[in-house]
Amino acid sequence: MVRIGTWSGYQMFAFFDNVLFQIVLLLATTVFVVLLFQRLKIPSSLAYLAVGVLLGSHTAGPVIRDDYIGVIAEFGIVFLLFTIGLNFTVAQIYALRHTIFGLGTGQVMLTTAVVGLGGWAFGLPAAAAFVIGAVFAQSSTTIISRQLSEQGESDARHGRLGTAMSVFQDVTAVPFVIIIPVVGLAAASEVAGSLAIALVKAALAAAGILLAGRFLLRRFFHSVAESRSAELFTLTVLFVSLAAASITGAVGLSMAFGAFLAGMVLGETEFRHQVEATVRPFRDVLLGLFFVSIGMMFQPGLLPLVWFEALVGALVLMSVKLVLVTALVRWSGLDAPTAFRTGLLLSVGGEFGFALLALGLGAGLLDERTGQTVLTAVLLSMVAAPVLIRFNQPLSAWLVRSRQHERLEDSGGSGLPEGAEGHVIICGFGRTGQMIARFLENEKIPYLALDIDPRIVSEASLAGQPVYYADSTDPGVLETVGLQAARLLVVSHNERSVALKTLACVRQARQGVPVLVRARDEGEADELRKAGAAEVIPETLEAGMTIASHALMALGIPMRKVTRYVLEQRAARYPMLRELFRGTEDLLVQGPEVERLHAVRVEEGVFAIGRQVSELSQSGCMVTAIVRGEERIRYPEPDTPIQAGDVLVLLGVPDALADAERWMTGRP
Repeated sequence: MVRIGTWSGYQMFAFFDNVLFQIVLLLATTVFVVLLFQRLKIPSSLAYLAVGVLLGSHTAGPVIRDDYIGVIAEFGIVFLLFTIGLNFTVAQIYALRHTIFGLGTGQVMLTTAVVGLGGWAFGLPAAAAFVIGAVFAQSSTTIISRQLSEQGESDARHGRLGTAMSVFQDVTAVPFVIIIPVVGLAAASEVAGSLAIALVKAALAAAGILLAGRFLLRRFFHSVAESRSAELFTLTVLFVSLAAASITGAVGLSMAFGAFLAGMVLGETEFRHQVEATVRPFRDVLLGLFFVSIGMMFQPGLLPLVWFEALVGALVLMSVKLVLVTALVRWSGLDAPTAFRTGLLLSVGGEFGFALLALGLGAGLLDERTGQTVLTAVLLSMVAAPVLIRFNQPLSAWLVRSRQHERLEDSGGSGLPEGAEGHVIICGFGRTGQMIARFLENEKIPYLALDIDPRIVSEASLAGQPVYYADSTDPGVLETVGLQAARLLVVSHNERSVALKTLACVRQARQGVPVLVRARDEGEADELRKAGAAEVIPETLEAGMTIASHALMALGIPMRKVTRYVLEQRAARYPMLRELFRGTEDLLVQGPEVERLHAVRVEEGVFAIGRQVSELSQSGCMVTAIVRGEERIRYPEPDTPIQAGDVLVLLGVPDALADAERWMTGRP
């Protein structure tokens, strides 16, 4: 038998055969389970947990040894904190100090305190109660962001706030990562001293890594980037992240804390996006292994003993966080529906809760039964998460519906301007809605706007505009604001799910009214058209055409030709805009040059003094305004006399503007 070192060839084959079998079994099970969960639209994090349960030592069937993935799985959290650090630089955290910083910190601290004190009051040791409170304070960034993206609510007010707060929870988990192991190692009488030492170590490590990184990492990465080697860049990213993790690990702190600091430093450099793209595959795979290791901790045999406590724990977790987050967001000044919807998003447990639970179990702060109860409670909340997030809008609408009707009734019955016929209903009074309202007002077309932001509604109402606090997805609200008599309904926000529900309500209440909907892109436009929108205006398409037209004009392409290109593109998708822009095309393509504004001061003794404004029309220009002293006269009457010192604001093509100046001075 051939021998290599002290091992025979047979022994090496048997060893590697065993390892390979374990790896192949793990990969095969993971691939099939993740594929199944994705087909069922269940978050991948739950799939990895299921793999851990199936291959764990507490269930029947094949078993993966803990020591094969335990050490490697810890690096999943290291790389997760590293990527979080990339997105939360020192400057960004400072900029968020008033909103997300305050809300995120407040939610984590209050949840930890309320749950921890409650557990302590029911007889749990103080350290165990603290760990449970910290675990319950976390929310699943993965589930929240993915579910919101599928529902088209990522850019909604509650979606942006909920996602930002969940990410910030991951940042606030860093102190827990430092504190929990220290609490486990120290005796009760030594906790304060050990914690103080740990915090001092953390401060020194943070200062050292941040300062060294700020002065060294940028130059180092510049040198690496100059080699133009993707392989070397990848190795450098792995080296920096793991080196920072080893530094904090060497001083008795969490390795994840050092990786987070390294990510913060690199997040301030121009290499941030490339670093994130490089480390993402390692992070996703290793984080998946971390969830597998958590799933292996689950003991189904104990479920009959702890199911009731776990169910109560899940209800406590979700209800406490729902109440606290809703109250905090409402206290910050946002409206009740947004606060409630944000609370629903953040009411579930999170991935980092498992990391903190693993730390607590490893430090001996929780016994086996308590750990299983907490683990099951968090899992139950994560299973309920997709349902809560999917139906956050109907639940919020049900909660505030009676208040909406009361506000509309208080504002004057139907809320319509007196004598209005054929009015326009604007759903959403943000920037786009306000621009639409100004054009309608200029054309003397009656309109009514709905919004759920109390600040906008309050200020607009104070300014005399017909804007009311109401939810456009409520059929009763649409009936109250006179949908049956409306000439047009415009959905001016870009929340796809809300727009679809509004279209469903309109289609059910009145088929004939045309509905214009704003969308983010053409993909959403098709879905909205099928839902009943008469026309959909995608922002990305319009922005792209605008940029393209400016690019062509910068390259010297005639305005007539550019306008034709744009109109042809719009005509292919927008039947209503095809008719609208025929008149616009006639105005825009009269010549190769576009009209522009030009201000001219009327000097003493010129020919134009004493003449009427209407005489300027002979030159092909229009007087849009006269500035006389400190008074600005918009669209002056045709018979308005021109005086010395006036500033005339003319609109016309360059040739017409030149003719107008010659006429004013009396030159041929």
